[in-house]
Amino acid sequence: MYAVIKAGGKQYRVSAGEKLRLERIEGDVGSEVQLSEVLMVGSGEAVKVGTPLVSGVSVTGKILSHGKGDKVKIFKIRKRKHYQKRQGHRQPYTEVQITAING
Repeated sequence: MYAVIKAGGKQYRVSAGEKLRLERIEGDVGSEVQLSEVLMVGSGEAVKVGTPLVSGVSVTGKILSHGKGDKVKIFKIRKRKHYQKRQGHRQPYTEVQITAING
């Protein structure tokens, strides 16, 4: 059984037992999290697609860790104007293990 969920503006295809990195979710390490925005649920040949969400279905996961991704370097320059700007960014994430697809 698998599901397509929406979290942090992105869509993920998940099944029970998978680990994935989502945008930062508030919660303590080891706590349970409910992901209620389920777009599609499939089991073999049977597929249920929501309009836009599937009602009565949620995905349960366990928070494994929090962290920051690799640094992305931003460098802006305007030629012949003596303008240079350097900036860096590290996106925070939450690593979640999917435990069950409910419904």
